Amino acid sequence: MKIQSNITSEALLQLIGERLAHLRLSKNLTQKKLAEQAGLGLRTVQRLELGLAATQLSGFVRVCQVLGLVERFDVLIPEEQASPIAQLKLQSRKRQRSRSRKTATGATKKWTWGEST
Repeated sequence: MKIQSNITSEALLQLIGERLAHLRLSKNLTQKKLAEQAGLGLRTVQRLELGLAATQLSGFVRVCQVLGLVERFDVLIPEEQASPIAQLKLQSRKRQRSRSRKTATGATKKWTWGEST
């Protein structure tokens, strides 16, 4: 089942639990072995796989570490990217060349209509 935005939180927790159980089985781990490697109790792993909301986020993270899923958290919660305009503003532009100031060589005369240049 594909995760969609209109799914209930209970259904989402159950789906996540099912996926974790499937990954655990594909790595040939028992719930007990996974709990030991994650430093959790067996009941915590069981509740997590059942999609029960009473599990703590830290337990979820530990199970994901054992199953090798931590790298995928970037997809789950991507790092905020600055807009292209903000990136340009943040970028320090190094000067490529210098520019000398022009000095006035003579007194300037105010121009008026009817004068020729």
